[in-house]
Amino acid sequence: MSDGFGTIQVQGGTPHGGAQNTVAVPIYQTTAYEFDSLQDAADIFALRRTGNLYSRSSNPTQIVFEERVAALEGGVAAVAVASGQAAVAIALLALAKGGEHIVAARQLYGGTVDLLQDTFADWGIAVTFVDQDDPDAWRDAVRPETRALFAESVTNPTARVLDVQQVADIAHAAGVPLVIDNTVATPVLQRPGAHGADIVVHSATKYIGGHGTSMGGVIVDIGSFDFGAEPQRWPQLTEPYRRIGDITLWERFGPTGTALSTLIRTKYIHDLGPSLSPFNSFQLLQGLETLDLRIAKHAANALVVAEALAAHPAVAVVHHPGLAGNAWAENARRYLPRGVPAVFAFDLVSTGDAEADRTRVHAVVDALRVIKLVANIGDARSLVAHPASMTHSHLTALQCAEAGITPTTIRLSIGLEDAGDLIADLVQALDAI
Repeated sequence: MSDGFGTIQVQGGTPHGGAQNTVAVPIYQTTAYEFDSLQDAADIFALRRTGNLYSRSSNPTQIVFEERVAALEGGVAAVAVASGQAAVAIALLALAKGGEHIVAARQLYGGTVDLLQDTFADWGIAVTFVDQDDPDAWRDAVRPETRALFAESVTNPTARVLDVQQVADIAHAAGVPLVIDNTVATPVLQRPGAHGADIVVHSATKYIGGHGTSMGGVIVDIGSFDFGAEPQRWPQLTEPYRRIGDITLWERFGPTGTALSTLIRTKYIHDLGPSLSPFNSFQLLQGLETLDLRIAKHAANALVVAEALAAHPAVAVVHHPGLAGNAWAENARRYLPRGVPAVFAFDLVSTGDAEADRTRVHAVVDALRVIKLVANIGDARSLVAHPASMTHSHLTALQCAEAGITPTTIRLSIGLEDAGDLIADLVQALDAI
């Protein structure tokens, strides 16, 4: 197989031939699989050999999707799940258990903050949130029981570009992996593994699918982290796997780079059940086939729209690192040389009165006609949201401020429409206030 991005996104992971000689990946709409013999079944259950077991854990359509995303991210293995939220949760649960600790960036999607500060706390996993741009804060937050550092490569909604290599170096000095949510950038614009990240997660619902039709998530093991270097930290991988018997996942699967993915699939997906359906796997594969083409148009459209917004008198600031003067422009040049993602935000000029500002925000959002008010990003259609009252509404005022979100912040996910139509839609809405 070629290592060209376009070839991989169309043909990666696709088995040659097949029962019906299909050129497209079939939808294997089945819950279970017939074994050749009882010994065959026993060997698959005991992880002595690979094979289809039950569709809660995996499905042949899903496996092609996993292999394709792993190849695009430069990883060694991937596991697909039912949503991006499930991908984040399971990737981190595989690393940290009750009594252990994670360090995470403050600048995260609101639903991820909910997961880490509320649900993980219920499970006894402590999370310390730090400013992603403060290396000393990352270092100071690390404890002996820390098991991962976590951040987004490009933040949702304010498009802050992480210095991935810097945070990766801090993680590795602490002896833990760096987990990066690469949903907004996609592997088209950035491969975090090339900058030191060890595990990459995606909400495939967004750009990978690209059409707002199918939920999904994926966890990619880059294969760079050596869980055997300090085995006492990672008993889930380096001690006998109790549910199987005398097998040790790191010894059995470490050489092929599939130890972590095997743990995720056979424990967390098996036990918790966030399975990706065969049909959604197929839909996400269709999205992957045009990913680089779509991302190029998304990014080009977004930059033109951001420039137009920056020139409008009703706009106080545009949070787009492709613009001159943006605080993350240098990181964008380093980490996003092929373009800046199409999810960004802008702030309206404040009146100084909270109720008046609220009225202005509502007026702008409600006046949009081409751009749709939707709680999603990465769609072919252009979407708008108000983080303070939608995606980040569970956060405190301080948490929002630390993430760069104000009451007048409006998020855009720029789609594939004509850029002129999007600009005209925004200008008429802004002019009206």
